[in-house]
Amino acid sequence: MSGGRELRYIARIRSDFSSKFGVPRQSGLVEALRAEVVFEPEYRDPEALRGIEGFSHLWLIWEFSQAVRDTWSPTVRPPRLGGNRRMGVFATRSPFRPNPLGLSCVRLLGRTEAGGLLVAGADLVDGTPIFDIKPYVPYADAHPEALGGFAPEAPEKLAVDCPAALLERLPEEKRAGLLGVLAQDPRPGYQRDPERVYGFPFAGFQVRFTVADRQLRVVELQALSSDGSRN
Repeated sequence: MSGGRELRYIARIRSDFSSKFGVPRQSGLVEALRAEVVFEPEYRDPEALRGIEGFSHLWLIWEFSQAVRDTWSPTVRPPRLGGNRRMGVFATRSPFRPNPLGLSCVRLLGRTEAGGLLVAGADLVDGTPIFDIKPYVPYADAHPEALGGFAPEAPEKLAVDCPAALLERLPEEKRAGLLGVLAQDPRPGYQRDPERVYGFPFAGFQVRFTVADRQLRVVELQALSSDGSRN
């Protein structure tokens, strides 16, 4: 990093997402999701977390590690606009940026026995490197009067139909998180084929679904082996 100290990863996230598909488009949209911040050995010092329990929410500053490119474009196609309109990269939260940095607000649930942090509402792929953690300060960070540009409000949720026989295959503590993710409509913004079967890995399971008339139906939920193939 020119003119200063090189940025270093201080931690990595451990989440239920092994791929980008299915990850909520913003943090906080699915509060039922749980993730763990695992610090690198150099930063695994409990003194560095002194006082953190006094805050209910945290900012995570991280790298879009699966979207690193040597070049950048001044405009991008936001999925929120169906992938058909271009907007300035700095007017979007696209991962394809001059510096692939992400910012997420998560709820702090507590510390882990290993000295990490348990958080809710993270929108990060498993293994994502984290550069920094900062406390969320309500009087400074919350702005109810703020304008949302081309994304003034959260997208309408889908109705989710997951047969009980399928859902019961998933560990009980993971079910609410998966249903919340599906309700957010994980399909790419430009794909709306009601006959298409979509799928993504979640918490060690392959989830496959269809969407028609704002209704999402889970058609398969199958455990994955250690190499990622279906059992």
